[in-house]
Amino acid sequence: MSSKRLFQAVAEQIAELIDQGAYPPGTRLPGERELAEKLGVSRVTIREAEIALQAIGKLEIKTGSGVYVSENPPALGEALPNASAFEVTEARLLVESESAALAAHNISDEGIAKLEVLIEQMRHGSEEEANEADEQFHLTIAEASNNAAMVHTITSLWRMREEIPAVKSTYEAVCVHDAESRTEEHRAVFDALKDRDPAGARAAMREHFHRLLEAMLEATERQALEEVQQQANQSRERFLASAKIG
Repeated sequence: MSSKRLFQAVAEQIAELIDQGAYPPGTRLPGERELAEKLGVSRVTIREAEIALQAIGKLEIKTGSGVYVSENPPALGEALPNASAFEVTEARLLVESESAALAAHNISDEGIAKLEVLIEQMRHGSEEEANEADEQFHLTIAEASNNAAMVHTITSLWRMREEIPAVKSTYEAVCVHDAESRTEEHRAVFDALKDRDPAGARAAMREHFHRLLEAMLEATERQALEEVQQQANQSRERFLASAKIG
């Protein structure tokens, strides 16, 4: 079972326990170690599952206190805004740059080690594994910011990235052709975090999203040119065929 399928399966198990009343709204979940032993997985997988459940409003991660079952979870299928890929990326640039600066102050040695593993997965894993590692990299930094509002905002932005079809397709078009640059940019963010350098982490994250916006603009321009070329070819075939008939 892949890492992605494993943490999703664990998230579903925890959600089912919540729905069955094992952990009522407002109560604190058992610690990572206890849940890991109960479900037969690693503590890292538990943490990833909890982050995923927080992203959909099922859990609340409170820094220094623990993980709690949400008292007012959002309705299933809660509507997302009609945002473009550029709007989502612009918001991510603004929010995640500051999240990285906060994380540089607060991130633990364990968090640094996890980020380094995720970068290697981006570099050497399959496309699916690299995309999953990318998401976990950003969510790990968000968690290390020690700001619950920041975590909620960033997980919501990731929902938009993954669940708004036009946004998802734009990201996929860019990331497939830009894997090497993406990995190196994440390495620059990691290096600044490892040095506990808030200004450097902020700048590296901003550069990552600035370059991503440029790549998205180039992809959009290519698509527009291809559509114009296709229309021109169709017109050429139609009208030249008419001229031959005449």
